[in-house]
Amino acid sequence: MKTLAEIAGGLPDYDPQALRVAHAQRIIADFIEPLRDRETASLRQALGRVLAEDIPSPIDVPAHDNSAMDGYAFHGSYLRAETPTSFQVIGSAFAGHPYPGKVEAGQCIRIMTGAVMPPACDTVVPQEKVLAQSDTAVTVAAGVVKPGVNRRQRGEDLRAGMVALQAGRLLRPAELGLLASLGIAQIPVQRRLRVAFFSTGDELRSLGETLDPGCVYDSNRYTLYGMLSRLGCEAIDLGVVKDDPVSLDAALRTACAKADAVITTGGASAGDADYLRQAAAAMGDMAFWGMAMRPGRPFAFGRIAYDSDSAYLFGLPGNPVATMVSFYVFVRAALLQLMGAQAAPLPLMRASLQTSVAKRPGRTEYLRGIVAPGADGTLEVRSTGTQGSGILRSMSEANCLVVLDQERGNVAAGEIVDVLLFDGLV
Repeated sequence: MKTLAEIAGGLPDYDPQALRVAHAQRIIADFIEPLRDRETASLRQALGRVLAEDIPSPIDVPAHDNSAMDGYAFHGSYLRAETPTSFQVIGSAFAGHPYPGKVEAGQCIRIMTGAVMPPACDTVVPQEKVLAQSDTAVTVAAGVVKPGVNRRQRGEDLRAGMVALQAGRLLRPAELGLLASLGIAQIPVQRRLRVAFFSTGDELRSLGETLDPGCVYDSNRYTLYGMLSRLGCEAIDLGVVKDDPVSLDAALRTACAKADAVITTGGASAGDADYLRQAAAAMGDMAFWGMAMRPGRPFAFGRIAYDSDSAYLFGLPGNPVATMVSFYVFVRAALLQLMGAQAAPLPLMRASLQTSVAKRPGRTEYLRGIVAPGADGTLEVRSTGTQGSGILRSMSEANCLVVLDQERGNVAAGEIVDVLLFDGLV
């Protein structure tokens, strides 16, 4: 396994004090090795889990040729090209109740959606398109339907043995339904990822504690808990850790023993009281970066070890907004990769910025925004206002992040910008 220094050395213009967002993402992706532990889960337990191996379909889907419409079934070759065609109605077929007889030339059956098509039938005329009908006969006008239409063919969705779901798929409600439709009750999934997290800072207080002068309530552990839970991780809250070497060393050792990954907030910068850098560096292969981004400049990443245990470590900034932005930009994809999930880049949308923004080239900026359709139906986005990295209320009001790339300078009102929607972030 390559070290962080070896991976970073292969990047052009690597600058740990002003590291590009894309470079950090690449280093993290190249360094992480997915877990291989797996277990068996029932469908009701599998929501949000990662599929551990390919699932072949045990059956053809659909299992029989069946009707896509309520109407009348017959063989298309019986239709006349220029004049109406009349058929004798000899019976009916319902979903779960096939017609047991044989359909001859000049005959048809009444058929409902999903019902099995008799062997001699390949065409269905919808009941609303027939020219005339009674209990015993139906007439179809010339040209109303073509031979072979409105029939779902056996196996047209899945053939027995075909891969229905690939390993690495994050299981959503649609996947559970697909598996149930194949008669599959239990599936192999990756073990749930264990992620420990704690906040650092002598000024932090947990909920229920007295708020002394100069102190604040810790919010980061609650946003992290929410983001990790939505990602399907087992979230392990280790509380608030004081800014001293002994406490931080003990917290990292505990986290390393309990979890696959560790997230800390605060202490990733180079301040005099930031002992996390020293404690983490002493336990493993760590990189401490000054990111060319706003918010979220200080960031630490690596792998720590203690005795026989090891864990990936993500050191996030302490300011609440910077914590959340850094999680979405770097940690989310890394944890999905670690749990063996297929992790496509988050999709960006395009919207017209409604207010001008002062920006200097050289760093990527993430603004909290509110995106909505404008009067002409095209997307427009506006800032939530003051963008200080400690203003968590602005994240609550926002429904997106406006992403201004590193090379971009000042943005005028009306210019098109990239937008990352909050809705859909797992």
